[in-house]
Amino acid sequence: MSPSRLIVSVLGLGAAAFIAIHDSTASLQAQGKVPNPITGENLPNPTPVVTRNWGTLPAGRTWGTSAGIEVDPIDGHLWAYERCGAGTAGGGPVDCENNPVDPVFKFDRKTGAILANIGKGVMVTPHGIHVDKQGNVWIADFAGNKAGDRGHQVHKFSPKGEKLLSLGIAGKPGLADGQFNQPNDVVVGPDGSIYVADGHDAQGFITPQQVADGIKRGASSRIQKFSPDGKFIKSWGGIGIKHGEFRTPHALMFDAKGRLWVADRGNHRLEIFDADGKYLESRYMFGRISGFTIRNNMLYTIDSESGPWNHTNWRDGVRIGPLDEDRVTAFVPPFEREDRGYQGVAGEGIAVDADGVIFAAEGPNSIRQAGGAFTKYSPK
Repeated sequence: MSPSRLIVSVLGLGAAAFIAIHDSTASLQAQGKVPNPITGENLPNPTPVVTRNWGTLPAGRTWGTSAGIEVDPIDGHLWAYERCGAGTAGGGPVDCENNPVDPVFKFDRKTGAILANIGKGVMVTPHGIHVDKQGNVWIADFAGNKAGDRGHQVHKFSPKGEKLLSLGIAGKPGLADGQFNQPNDVVVGPDGSIYVADGHDAQGFITPQQVADGIKRGASSRIQKFSPDGKFIKSWGGIGIKHGEFRTPHALMFDAKGRLWVADRGNHRLEIFDADGKYLESRYMFGRISGFTIRNNMLYTIDSESGPWNHTNWRDGVRIGPLDEDRVTAFVPPFEREDRGYQGVAGEGIAVDADGVIFAAEGPNSIRQAGGAFTKYSPK
């Protein structure tokens, strides 16, 4: 790695982290070791200090799963959700209907203390989270309930927890314009337009027959665009592998150029569009991406699913690289745990604060450990 590329790869990190990566990279190059973006081998780790079970909960409350965490653009603290402690990956429903507590938290990024707690009685299974430039919090409610009166929606909350807007028809999944079937994420564009990644189950569809059967069952894999006041504008996509098609659009984000990035998890890629849905380009070197974020022209992706039985030979973890190149320059491995013997635990959601600290939401495919649902990765 050239010195100029190394500098790019650690923008936003502290001087100590920069020096450590520089020394590590130089040593590996001297030994003739080749960086491997697939496994992470011989790539520098910019955040080697792991703090498991980061964040606090109110006394007497237990953790549910999570898949979302995001930095507040106003004060730099962290918004995240947990699924109400109603169940774990080991058994029981993972939802907020049977345990109607506030699922959405704001945490102090330094201490993990609770600064706000909102969203009670609105959602079934929160999935995606976005904080807009006014500090409003958007949540995609992924699943429906048995009564058919909640879920398959997107909700907008004020920073104090007042519900300001809901998109979709409560408890009614569908493929009509403005309806959702398992929405994954939501983001607000530069002009205030709202974008929703709709459809979770399509990542398992491979053959044309599977795609056709999935569509008959109501499966979707598309992006829907709405006006700032929630009126449907257009949608694009569908289940497939061509550019502009998806097999589960799992996460969304806009960059500083006004481009919409979509984590197309089932197709192991990032797809990039303009604000009207025109396909621009793709990234393929960042694994099977569940979540991602952009900071200082660097792309941080989190791969929660790669392993021997899914995206074979790839390792789960956090991959980092320059925003405008399909190239990985650093890798944060997941922490190891006995109940995940073939690979460690990474997560589905990712956020990076102003100090270059990475926060990961562990995701629903890991068994909760006592004390917390988030992991903090810090530079030395």
